[in-house]
Amino acid sequence: MNRLFTFLMCSLLLTTACQAKTETTSTERPPVAPATDTAPAVLTAQTTTPAQPPAGEAPTRQESPSRVATAATPATIAPDEPASPSITAPANTEKEEIAEAPVETITRPTPDPVGASEVIGAPSHTAWTNLLQRYVTTAGKVDYAGFQSASGELSAYLTTLAAETPQPDWSRNEAMAYWINAYNAFTIKLIVDHYPVSSIREIDNGDPWNTTWIELAGHTYSLNQIENEILRKRYPDARIHFAVNCAAQSCPPLYNRAFTANNLDATLDQLTRRFVNNSRYNAIGANQLELSKIFEWYAADFGDLVAFLQPYTSTPLQADARIRYREYDWALNNQ
Repeated sequence: MNRLFTFLMCSLLLTTACQAKTETTSTERPPVAPATDTAPAVLTAQTTTPAQPPAGEAPTRQESPSRVATAATPATIAPDEPASPSITAPANTEKEEIAEAPVETITRPTPDPVGASEVIGAPSHTAWTNLLQRYVTTAGKVDYAGFQSASGELSAYLTTLAAETPQPDWSRNEAMAYWINAYNAFTIKLIVDHYPVSSIREIDNGDPWNTTWIELAGHTYSLNQIENEILRKRYPDARIHFAVNCAAQSCPPLYNRAFTANNLDATLDQLTRRFVNNSRYNAIGANQLELSKIFEWYAADFGDLVAFLQPYTSTPLQADARIRYREYDWALNNQ
């Protein structure tokens, strides 16, 4: 009986153990599923990883001066990630190709007609310089008797000017230089033809400036037309008044070289500064200005006188400085 009881108890225990094992097996299966789910997650991370290496270029782009050229690169990773040599090399090559194109375009030389010093058809002013160097001092005093002795050379230069006046393809400086030289050369011619005289106002009843006698390229001009209708109207620049010379003592000194496209701007500045600071023509004070009549006659060209004068004098000028004008000396500017 005891044996039977023992057998039954063992069978019961065995059955219970089997059931427990079955339940345990059934209970532990669900965790396997997450393990199975983890694998795709790893695969997803591995799938994303290949897109990262191009971003390794970031340190290289920071060192490259053509960094902007690679802005279109799709990868954008923080600069502290390691660079990939296999990716960086072609990226640099691409940047060089992109950067070179605009540099070549920007640095390509282009002609600048405005700054041109020589224009086809424009006359040479060398002959005029040669005459001025011989018969005009650095102070602007003129040897009219000397010009008379060289009247053939003077006429030859004037004939050169008459061959062609400034054309549309001439630079601004070339045209301005032409008309300033023409005004001065024909003024010398006017005096030489009537020399000896003590003043230009002895010619043509005191008004030689409105007489039309200057023939240039089929047109006839007066000195006033050249100064007022051409120079002042077409090329408004107040400095012109210190370049043209009216053969009088109070006129700005005649420059003893010809004006050219190359020297025009610098020479106009030089002559303006020289005239403004010459006590023979002007007295510059901080609160009081005693100026040439030129500043009064052509006030519209100068505008605010103090503002015009200030760059040409070292004296600090007061905006409300008193201004008066000196009498004009029309005596001939001869030596």
